[in-house]
Amino acid sequence: MGQGRDGRTLGWRPRSLQARQLLAASLGLLAFLAAAGYALDRAFVDVASQLQRDRLRSYATSYARDIEFDRGGNLIPPYTQPDERFERPGSGLYAEVVLPDGGWSSESTRGPELPESDLLEGGTEKFEGPLAITRSDGTYGEVLRYGKGFIWDMEQRAEAEFPYTIYIMEDAGTLPQQVRVFRAALWGYLGIAGLVLLLLQALVLRWSLFPLRRVEAELKRVQLGQANRMSELHPRELEPLTESINALVESERQNLEQQRNTLADLAHSLKTPLAVLRTRLDSDASEAELREDVATQVRRMNELVSYQLGRGAAGGHQLFAAPIEIEPYAEEIVRGLEKIYAGRGTVCEFEIDPAARFHGEPGDLQELLGNLLENAFKWAESRVLLTVKPGENAPRRRPGLLVAVDDDGPGIPPERISHVLQRGVRGDERVQGHGIGLSIVQDIVRSYRGQLEVTESSELGGARFAVRLPPGL
Repeated sequence: MGQGRDGRTLGWRPRSLQARQLLAASLGLLAFLAAAGYALDRAFVDVASQLQRDRLRSYATSYARDIEFDRGGNLIPPYTQPDERFERPGSGLYAEVVLPDGGWSSESTRGPELPESDLLEGGTEKFEGPLAITRSDGTYGEVLRYGKGFIWDMEQRAEAEFPYTIYIMEDAGTLPQQVRVFRAALWGYLGIAGLVLLLLQALVLRWSLFPLRRVEAELKRVQLGQANRMSELHPRELEPLTESINALVESERQNLEQQRNTLADLAHSLKTPLAVLRTRLDSDASEAELREDVATQVRRMNELVSYQLGRGAAGGHQLFAAPIEIEPYAEEIVRGLEKIYAGRGTVCEFEIDPAARFHGEPGDLQELLGNLLENAFKWAESRVLLTVKPGENAPRRRPGLLVAVDDDGPGIPPERISHVLQRGVRGDERVQGHGIGLSIVQDIVRSYRGQLEVTESSELGGARFAVRLPPGL
Protein backbone atom coordinates (compact mmCIF):
# COMPACT_ATOMS: atom_id res chain seq x y z
CA MET A 1 0.00 0.00 0.00
CA GLY A 2 1.15 3.51 -0.74
CA GLN A 3 0.08 6.90 -2.02
CA GLY A 4 0.14 8.25 -5.55
CA ARG A 5 1.08 11.74 -6.62
CA ASP A 6 -2.52 12.86 -6.31
CA GLY A 7 -2.71 11.65 -2.71
CA ARG A 8 -4.90 8.64 -3.44
CA THR A 9 -4.10 5.39 -1.71
CA LEU A 10 -2.66 2.83 -4.08
CA GLY A 11 -3.57 -0.81 -3.51
CA TRP A 12 -1.66 -3.95 -4.35
CA ARG A 13 -0.72 -4.00 -8.01
CA PRO A 14 -1.58 -7.25 -9.80
CA ARG A 15 1.26 -9.14 -11.42
CA SER A 16 1.64 -8.96 -15.17
CA LEU A 17 0.33 -11.77 -17.37
CA GLN A 18 3.90 -12.80 -18.18
CA ALA A 19 4.84 -12.97 -14.49
CA ARG A 20 1.68 -14.92 -13.66
CA GLN A 21 2.20 -17.48 -16.42
CA LEU A 22 5.91 -17.80 -15.73
CA LEU A 23 5.28 -18.33 -12.01
CA ALA A 24 2.51 -20.87 -12.61
CA ALA A 25 4.50 -22.74 -15.25
CA SER A 26 7.63 -22.72 -13.07
CA LEU A 27 5.74 -24.11 -10.09
CA GLY A 28 4.15 -26.75 -12.32
CA LEU A 29 7.54 -27.65 -13.80
CA LEU A 30 9.16 -27.89 -10.37
CA ALA A 31 6.31 -30.06 -9.10
CA PHE A 32 6.61 -32.30 -12.16
CA LEU A 33 10.38 -32.64 -11.80
CA ALA A 34 10.03 -33.40 -8.09
CA ALA A 35 7.38 -36.04 -8.75
CA ALA A 36 9.40 -37.52 -11.62
CA GLY A 37 12.57 -37.56 -9.48
CA TYR A 38 10.75 -39.26 -6.61
CA ALA A 39 9.22 -41.84 -8.95
CA LEU A 40 12.59 -42.58 -10.57
CA ASP A 41 14.26 -42.79 -7.16
CA ARG A 42 11.71 -45.30 -5.88
CA ALA A 43 11.90 -47.27 -9.10
CA PHE A 44 15.70 -47.41 -8.88
CA VAL A 45 15.61 -48.54 -5.23
CA ASP A 46 13.08 -51.26 -6.05
CA VAL A 47 15.00 -52.38 -9.13
CA ALA A 48 18.35 -52.27 -7.29
CA SER A 49 16.90 -54.33 -4.42
CA GLN A 50 15.52 -56.84 -6.86
CA LEU A 51 18.81 -56.97 -8.74
CA GLN A 52 20.69 -57.53 -5.49
CA ARG A 53 18.36 -60.37 -4.59
CA ASP A 54 18.75 -61.88 -8.06
CA ARG A 55 22.52 -61.51 -7.84
CA LEU A 56 22.65 -63.34 -4.50
CA ARG A 57 20.36 -66.02 -5.91
CA SER A 58 22.61 -66.43 -8.95
CA TYR A 59 25.66 -66.86 -6.64
CA ALA A 60 23.82 -69.56 -4.69
CA THR A 61 22.83 -71.31 -7.92
CA SER A 62 26.42 -71.16 -9.14
CA TYR A 63 27.69 -72.78 -5.91
CA ALA A 64 24.97 -75.43 -6.10
CA ARG A 65 26.13 -76.26 -9.63
CA ASP A 66 29.86 -76.40 -8.80
CA ILE A 67 30.09 -78.07 -5.37
CA GLU A 68 30.19 -81.88 -5.09
CA PHE A 69 30.11 -84.50 -2.38
CA ASP A 70 32.34 -87.60 -2.09
CA ARG A 71 31.08 -91.09 -1.36
CA GLY A 72 31.22 -90.41 2.33
CA GLY A 73 28.95 -87.39 2.03
CA ASN A 74 31.78 -84.90 2.56
CA LEU A 75 31.63 -81.64 0.59
CA ILE A 76 34.27 -81.05 -2.04
CA PRO A 77 34.80 -77.24 -2.16
CA PRO A 78 34.51 -75.60 -5.57
CA TYR A 79 37.78 -74.89 -7.35
CA THR A 80 36.59 -71.54 -8.75
CA GLN A 81 34.47 -68.84 -7.14
CA PRO A 82 31.65 -67.00 -8.99
CA ASP A 83 33.14 -63.68 -7.71
CA GLU A 84 36.72 -62.95 -6.68
CA ARG A 85 35.46 -61.19 -3.54
CA PHE A 86 34.62 -64.61 -2.09
CA GLU A 87 38.37 -65.23 -1.97
CA ARG A 88 39.26 -62.05 -0.01
CA PRO A 89 38.77 -62.12 3.75
CA GLY A 90 36.31 -59.52 4.95
CA SER A 91 35.46 -58.39 1.39
CA GLY A 92 31.77 -57.93 2.20
CA LEU A 93 30.53 -60.83 0.06
CA TYR A 94 30.28 -64.14 1.90
CA ALA A 95 29.22 -67.73 1.11
CA GLU A 96 28.33 -70.57 3.49
CA VAL A 97 27.18 -74.12 2.94
CA VAL A 98 25.34 -75.60 5.93
CA LEU A 99 25.31 -79.41 6.21
CA PRO A 100 23.53 -81.60 8.73
CA ASP A 101 26.83 -82.40 10.41
CA GLY A 102 29.06 -79.49 9.51
CA GLY A 103 29.52 -76.99 6.74
CA TRP A 104 31.76 -74.91 4.51
CA SER A 105 32.41 -71.19 4.15
CA SER A 106 34.31 -69.06 1.65
CA GLU A 107 37.66 -67.38 2.37
CA SER A 108 35.88 -64.04 2.73
CA THR A 109 34.20 -65.21 5.95
CA ARG A 110 37.49 -65.24 7.77
CA GLY A 111 37.60 -62.38 10.22
CA PRO A 112 34.02 -61.12 10.55
CA GLU A 113 31.58 -62.79 12.91
CA LEU A 114 28.54 -63.71 10.82
CA PRO A 115 25.08 -64.57 12.10
CA GLU A 116 24.16 -68.20 12.76
CA SER A 117 22.76 -70.05 9.76
CA ASP A 118 20.09 -72.75 9.95
CA LEU A 119 19.45 -75.67 7.67
CA LEU A 120 16.52 -75.08 5.34
CA GLU A 121 14.24 -77.65 3.80
CA GLY A 122 14.88 -78.57 0.21
CA GLY A 123 13.56 -76.06 -2.30
CA THR A 124 12.99 -73.39 0.37
CA GLU A 125 14.25 -69.84 -0.32
CA LYS A 126 14.79 -67.21 2.32
CA PHE A 127 15.84 -63.55 1.91
CA GLU A 128 16.36 -61.63 5.11
CA GLY A 129 18.15 -58.69 6.57
CA PRO A 130 19.67 -56.49 7.41
CA LEU A 131 21.37 -58.78 9.97
CA ALA A 132 24.00 -57.57 12.43
CA ILE A 133 27.62 -58.73 12.10
CA THR A 134 30.92 -57.90 13.79
CA ARG A 135 33.77 -57.12 11.44
CA SER A 136 37.37 -58.18 11.96
CA ASP A 137 38.31 -54.72 13.16
CA GLY A 138 35.69 -54.87 15.90
CA THR A 139 33.18 -52.56 14.19
CA TYR A 140 29.58 -53.52 13.67
CA GLY A 141 27.86 -53.82 10.36
CA GLU A 142 24.85 -55.31 8.65
CA VAL A 143 24.39 -57.84 5.87
CA LEU A 144 21.59 -59.03 3.65
CA ARG A 145 21.35 -62.82 3.44
CA TYR A 146 19.86 -65.12 0.88
CA GLY A 147 19.51 -68.84 1.61
CA LYS A 148 18.20 -71.79 -0.34
CA GLY A 149 17.78 -75.39 0.70
CA PHE A 150 18.90 -78.28 -1.53
CA ILE A 151 18.69 -82.13 -1.40
CA TRP A 152 21.70 -84.29 -2.37
CA ASP A 153 20.94 -87.71 -3.73
CA MET A 154 23.35 -90.34 -2.22
CA GLU A 155 22.93 -93.60 -4.08
CA GLN A 156 25.97 -95.23 -2.43
CA ARG A 157 24.71 -94.76 1.16
CA ALA A 158 21.80 -96.24 3.04
CA GLU A 159 20.24 -92.84 3.23
CA ALA A 160 19.06 -92.06 -0.28
CA GLU A 161 19.46 -88.31 0.15
CA PHE A 162 20.39 -85.59 2.64
CA PRO A 163 19.69 -81.83 2.82
CA TYR A 164 22.09 -78.91 2.67
CA THR A 165 21.64 -75.13 2.49
CA ILE A 166 23.66 -72.47 0.67
CA TYR A 167 23.78 -68.94 2.14
CA ILE A 168 25.07 -65.87 0.32
CA MET A 169 25.56 -62.68 2.34
CA GLU A 170 26.48 -59.16 1.26
CA ASP A 171 27.08 -55.97 3.20
CA ALA A 172 23.85 -53.96 3.50
CA GLY A 173 25.76 -50.76 2.74
CA THR A 174 26.30 -51.73 -0.89
CA LEU A 175 22.72 -50.89 -1.93
CA PRO A 176 22.55 -47.52 -0.08
CA GLN A 177 25.85 -46.51 -1.65
CA GLN A 178 24.48 -47.28 -5.12
CA VAL A 179 21.33 -45.37 -4.26
CA ARG A 180 23.35 -42.35 -3.11
CA VAL A 181 25.37 -42.33 -6.33
CA PHE A 182 22.20 -42.64 -8.38
CA ARG A 183 20.41 -39.90 -6.46
CA ALA A 184 23.33 -37.50 -6.86
CA ALA A 185 23.35 -38.09 -10.61
CA LEU A 186 19.55 -38.03 -10.86
CA TRP A 187 18.96 -34.74 -9.05
CA GLY A 188 21.95 -33.15 -10.73
CA TYR A 189 20.65 -33.97 -14.19
CA LEU A 190 17.09 -33.03 -13.23
CA GLY A 191 18.35 -29.70 -11.91
CA ILE A 192 20.17 -28.97 -15.17
CA ALA A 193 17.13 -30.09 -17.16
CA GLY A 194 14.90 -27.87 -14.99
CA LEU A 195 17.06 -24.80 -15.60
CA VAL A 196 17.11 -25.46 -19.35
CA LEU A 197 13.34 -25.99 -19.40
CA LEU A 198 12.75 -22.84 -17.37
CA LEU A 199 14.84 -20.85 -19.83
CA LEU A 200 13.02 -22.37 -22.81
CA GLN A 201 9.73 -21.77 -21.04
CA ALA A 202 10.56 -18.10 -20.52
CA LEU A 203 11.52 -17.75 -24.20
CA VAL A 204 8.36 -19.52 -25.38
CA LEU A 205 6.24 -17.43 -23.03
CA ARG A 206 7.84 -14.23 -24.27
CA TRP A 207 7.23 -15.30 -27.86
CA SER A 208 3.61 -16.28 -27.17
CA LEU A 209 2.91 -12.94 -25.42
CA PHE A 210 4.50 -10.90 -28.21
CA PRO A 211 1.07 -10.20 -29.84
CA LEU A 212 -0.14 -8.69 -26.55
CA ARG A 213 2.88 -6.43 -26.38
CA ARG A 214 2.23 -5.46 -29.98
CA VAL A 215 -1.38 -4.60 -29.11
CA GLU A 216 -0.09 -2.50 -26.19
CA ALA A 217 2.34 -0.66 -28.45
CA GLU A 218 -0.35 0.02 -31.06
CA LEU A 219 -2.73 1.24 -28.37
CA LYS A 220 -0.09 3.69 -27.12
CA ARG A 221 0.37 4.96 -30.69
CA VAL A 222 -3.40 5.48 -30.94
CA GLN A 223 -3.41 7.32 -27.60
CA LEU A 224 -0.54 9.57 -28.74
CA GLY A 225 -2.32 10.28 -32.02
CA GLN A 226 0.37 8.57 -34.10
CA ALA A 227 -2.17 6.08 -35.52
CA ASN A 228 -5.90 6.30 -36.22
CA ARG A 229 -6.79 2.70 -35.35
CA MET A 230 -5.45 -0.69 -34.40
CA SER A 231 -4.11 -2.86 -37.19
CA GLU A 232 -5.93 -6.03 -38.25
CA LEU A 233 -2.92 -8.37 -38.21
CA HIS A 234 -3.50 -10.04 -34.85
CA PRO A 235 -4.16 -13.63 -33.70
CA ARG A 236 -7.77 -14.82 -33.70
CA GLU A 237 -7.95 -14.70 -29.90
CA LEU A 238 -7.11 -10.97 -29.90
CA GLU A 239 -9.32 -9.96 -32.84
CA PRO A 240 -12.42 -9.29 -30.65
CA LEU A 241 -10.29 -7.06 -28.40
CA THR A 242 -8.74 -5.04 -31.23
CA GLU A 243 -12.07 -4.78 -33.04
CA SER A 244 -13.71 -3.48 -29.85
CA ILE A 245 -10.90 -0.95 -29.39
CA ASN A 246 -11.26 0.18 -33.02
CA ALA A 247 -15.04 0.46 -32.57
CA LEU A 248 -14.54 2.52 -29.41
CA VAL A 249 -11.97 4.79 -31.10
CA GLU A 250 -14.24 5.21 -34.12
CA SER A 251 -17.22 5.93 -31.88
CA GLU A 252 -15.27 8.57 -29.95
CA ARG A 253 -14.03 10.08 -33.20
CA GLN A 254 -17.57 10.19 -34.58
CA ASN A 255 -18.91 11.72 -31.37
CA LEU A 256 -16.20 14.38 -31.47
CA GLU A 257 -16.89 15.04 -35.14
CA GLN A 258 -20.61 15.22 -34.43
CA GLN A 259 -20.04 17.71 -31.63
CA ARG A 260 -17.83 19.85 -33.85
CA ASN A 261 -20.40 19.69 -36.66
CA THR A 262 -23.19 20.57 -34.23
CA LEU A 263 -21.32 23.66 -33.04
CA ALA A 264 -20.48 24.61 -36.62
CA ASP A 265 -24.10 24.09 -37.67
CA LEU A 266 -25.30 26.16 -34.72
CA ALA A 267 -22.89 28.97 -35.59
CA HIS A 268 -23.98 28.79 -39.22
CA SER A 269 -27.66 28.83 -38.27
CA LEU A 270 -27.22 31.86 -36.02
CA LYS A 271 -25.39 33.74 -38.75
CA THR A 272 -28.57 34.68 -40.66
CA PRO A 273 -30.57 36.08 -37.68
CA LEU A 274 -27.50 38.03 -36.58
CA ALA A 275 -27.09 39.41 -40.09
CA VAL A 276 -30.76 40.45 -40.09
CA LEU A 277 -30.32 42.24 -36.76
CA ARG A 278 -27.22 44.04 -37.96
CA THR A 279 -28.93 45.07 -41.17
CA ARG A 280 -31.93 46.39 -39.29
CA LEU A 281 -29.73 48.28 -36.83
CA ASP A 282 -27.99 49.99 -39.74
CA SER A 283 -31.31 50.86 -41.41
CA ASP A 284 -33.68 53.77 -40.74
CA ALA A 285 -36.39 51.53 -39.27
CA SER A 286 -38.52 52.90 -36.49
CA GLU A 287 -38.11 51.79 -32.91
CA ALA A 288 -41.32 49.75 -33.08
CA GLU A 289 -40.22 47.96 -36.24
CA LEU A 290 -36.75 47.40 -34.79
CA ARG A 291 -38.19 46.00 -31.56
CA GLU A 292 -40.42 43.64 -33.53
CA ASP A 293 -37.52 42.46 -35.68
CA VAL A 294 -35.29 41.94 -32.65
CA ALA A 295 -37.99 39.91 -30.89
CA THR A 296 -38.54 37.80 -34.01
CA GLN A 297 -34.87 37.09 -34.60
CA VAL A 298 -34.17 36.39 -30.91
CA ARG A 299 -37.03 33.92 -30.88
CA ARG A 300 -35.67 32.29 -33.98
CA MET A 301 -32.17 32.11 -32.51
CA ASN A 302 -33.58 30.51 -29.36
CA GLU A 303 -35.39 27.94 -31.51
CA LEU A 304 -32.23 27.29 -33.50
CA VAL A 305 -30.15 26.74 -30.35
CA SER A 306 -32.75 24.33 -28.93
CA TYR A 307 -33.03 22.53 -32.25
CA GLN A 308 -29.29 22.10 -32.83
CA LEU A 309 -28.59 20.94 -29.28
CA GLY A 310 -31.50 18.51 -29.40
CA ARG A 311 -30.42 17.25 -32.80
CA GLY A 312 -26.86 16.72 -31.63
CA ALA A 313 -28.03 14.79 -28.56
CA ALA A 314 -30.68 12.66 -30.28
CA GLY A 315 -28.86 12.10 -33.55
CA GLY A 316 -32.12 11.66 -35.49
CA HIS A 317 -35.74 12.73 -35.81
CA GLN A 318 -39.10 11.51 -34.63
CA LEU A 319 -40.52 8.65 -36.63
CA PHE A 320 -44.12 9.76 -36.28
CA ALA A 321 -44.34 13.55 -36.57
CA ALA A 322 -47.34 15.74 -37.33
CA PRO A 323 -47.46 17.20 -40.86
CA ILE A 324 -46.14 20.76 -41.04
CA GLU A 325 -47.37 23.45 -43.39
CA ILE A 326 -44.39 24.80 -45.28
CA GLU A 327 -45.37 28.27 -46.48
CA PRO A 328 -45.31 30.09 -43.07
CA TYR A 329 -41.76 28.92 -42.40
CA ALA A 330 -40.69 29.88 -45.91
CA GLU A 331 -42.18 33.36 -45.62
CA GLU A 332 -40.44 34.04 -42.31
CA ILE A 333 -37.08 32.93 -43.69
CA VAL A 334 -37.46 34.92 -46.91
CA ARG A 335 -38.39 38.10 -45.05
CA GLY A 336 -35.17 37.94 -43.11
CA LEU A 337 -33.07 37.19 -46.19
CA GLU A 338 -34.68 40.00 -48.19
CA LYS A 339 -33.65 42.41 -45.44
CA ILE A 340 -30.07 41.14 -45.54
CA TYR A 341 -29.83 41.35 -49.33
CA ALA A 342 -32.04 44.43 -49.68
CA GLY A 343 -29.24 46.32 -51.40
CA ARG A 344 -29.24 43.84 -54.28
CA GLY A 345 -33.03 43.89 -54.70
CA THR A 346 -33.32 40.10 -54.81
CA VAL A 347 -36.91 38.85 -54.96
CA CYS A 348 -38.10 35.35 -54.01
CA GLU A 349 -41.14 33.83 -55.71
CA PHE A 350 -43.19 30.97 -54.28
CA GLU A 351 -44.78 28.05 -56.09
CA ILE A 352 -46.05 26.10 -53.08
CA ASP A 353 -48.77 23.49 -53.43
CA PRO A 354 -51.27 23.98 -50.58
CA ALA A 355 -51.45 20.20 -50.12
CA ALA A 356 -47.70 19.80 -49.60
CA ARG A 357 -46.70 18.94 -46.03
CA PHE A 358 -43.42 18.21 -44.32
CA HIS A 359 -43.57 15.18 -42.01
CA GLY A 360 -40.73 15.77 -39.60
CA GLU A 361 -39.17 18.14 -37.09
CA PRO A 362 -39.91 21.89 -37.48
CA GLY A 363 -36.22 22.59 -36.89
CA ASP A 364 -35.28 20.29 -39.77
CA LEU A 365 -37.65 22.15 -42.05
CA GLN A 366 -36.23 25.53 -40.99
CA GLU A 367 -32.66 24.36 -41.56
CA LEU A 368 -33.54 22.81 -44.91
CA LEU A 369 -35.34 25.87 -46.26
CA GLY A 370 -33.03 28.38 -44.59
CA ASN A 371 -29.79 26.95 -46.02
CA LEU A 372 -31.19 26.37 -49.52
CA LEU A 373 -32.74 29.83 -49.72
CA GLU A 374 -29.71 31.58 -48.21
CA ASN A 375 -27.45 29.85 -50.74
CA ALA A 376 -29.75 30.98 -53.55
CA PHE A 377 -29.89 34.57 -52.29
CA LYS A 378 -26.12 34.63 -51.99
CA TRP A 379 -25.58 33.70 -55.67
CA ALA A 380 -28.72 35.11 -57.35
CA GLU A 381 -28.63 38.19 -59.51
CA SER A 382 -32.19 39.25 -58.77
CA ARG A 383 -34.56 36.27 -58.67
CA VAL A 384 -35.05 33.19 -56.50
CA LEU A 385 -37.80 30.61 -56.99
CA LEU A 386 -39.02 28.24 -54.23
CA THR A 387 -41.07 25.30 -55.47
CA VAL A 388 -42.78 22.88 -53.07
CA LYS A 389 -44.89 19.96 -54.32
CA PRO A 390 -46.05 16.64 -52.93
CA GLY A 391 -43.70 13.86 -53.97
CA GLU A 392 -44.46 10.33 -55.02
CA ASN A 393 -47.29 8.61 -53.19
CA ALA A 394 -47.67 5.06 -51.88
CA PRO A 395 -50.75 3.23 -50.56
CA ARG A 396 -51.24 3.60 -46.80
CA ARG A 397 -48.08 5.70 -46.49
CA ARG A 398 -47.42 9.39 -45.99
CA PRO A 399 -46.78 11.22 -49.29
CA GLY A 400 -43.30 12.27 -50.25
CA LEU A 401 -42.17 15.84 -50.79
CA LEU A 402 -40.29 17.85 -53.40
CA VAL A 403 -38.57 21.08 -52.35
CA ALA A 404 -36.67 22.93 -55.08
CA VAL A 405 -34.86 26.27 -55.02
CA ASP A 406 -33.78 27.95 -58.27
CA ASP A 407 -31.70 31.10 -58.76
CA ASP A 408 -30.56 33.20 -61.71
CA GLY A 409 -26.93 33.21 -60.64
CA PRO A 410 -23.87 31.85 -62.46
CA GLY A 411 -24.74 28.21 -61.71
CA ILE A 412 -22.41 25.34 -60.82
CA PRO A 413 -20.36 23.37 -63.37
CA PRO A 414 -21.25 19.64 -63.24
CA GLU A 415 -17.66 18.67 -62.44
CA ARG A 416 -17.68 20.89 -59.31
CA ILE A 417 -20.99 19.75 -57.81
CA SER A 418 -19.51 16.98 -55.61
CA HIS A 419 -16.75 19.35 -54.50
CA VAL A 420 -19.18 22.13 -53.52
CA LEU A 421 -21.31 19.72 -51.45
CA GLN A 422 -18.41 18.84 -49.18
CA ARG A 423 -18.38 20.30 -45.67
CA GLY A 424 -16.21 23.38 -45.35
CA VAL A 425 -15.95 23.95 -49.11
CA ARG A 426 -17.24 27.15 -50.70
CA GLY A 427 -18.17 27.53 -54.34
CA ASP A 428 -16.13 30.72 -54.54
CA GLU A 429 -13.54 31.67 -51.89
CA ARG A 430 -14.23 35.34 -52.59
CA VAL A 431 -17.83 34.95 -51.40
CA GLN A 432 -18.33 35.23 -47.66
CA GLY A 433 -19.45 32.03 -45.91
CA HIS A 434 -18.36 28.92 -44.04
CA GLY A 435 -19.08 26.26 -46.64
CA ILE A 436 -21.24 24.10 -44.35
CA GLY A 437 -24.81 25.12 -45.29
CA LEU A 438 -25.17 22.57 -48.08
CA SER A 439 -23.58 19.85 -45.95
CA ILE A 440 -26.24 20.51 -43.30
CA VAL A 441 -28.88 20.11 -45.99
CA GLN A 442 -27.31 16.79 -47.03
CA ASP A 443 -27.28 15.54 -43.43
CA ILE A 444 -30.97 16.36 -43.00
CA VAL A 445 -31.93 14.85 -46.35
CA ARG A 446 -29.92 11.73 -45.57
CA SER A 447 -31.63 11.33 -42.20
CA TYR A 448 -35.01 11.29 -44.01
CA ARG A 449 -33.67 8.81 -46.61
CA GLY A 450 -34.10 11.45 -49.32
CA GLN A 451 -31.96 12.72 -52.20
CA LEU A 452 -30.38 16.07 -53.03
CA GLU A 453 -30.01 16.85 -56.73
CA VAL A 454 -28.00 19.79 -58.07
CA THR A 455 -28.66 20.71 -61.71
CA GLU A 456 -28.95 23.73 -63.98
CA SER A 457 -32.18 25.69 -63.54
CA SER A 458 -34.30 25.49 -66.69
CA GLU A 459 -36.47 28.44 -65.56
CA LEU A 460 -33.96 30.95 -64.19
CA GLY A 461 -30.73 29.75 -65.80
CA GLY A 462 -28.70 29.46 -62.56
CA ALA A 463 -28.45 26.53 -60.16
CA ARG A 464 -31.31 24.32 -59.04
CA PHE A 465 -31.20 22.45 -55.71
CA ALA A 466 -33.97 19.86 -55.52
CA VAL A 467 -34.68 17.79 -52.38
CA ARG A 468 -36.82 14.68 -52.83
CA LEU A 469 -38.11 13.02 -49.69
CA PRO A 470 -39.64 9.54 -50.12
CA PRO A 471 -43.01 8.45 -48.74
CA GLY A 472 -42.98 7.87 -45.01
CA LEU A 473 -44.51 5.18 -42.82
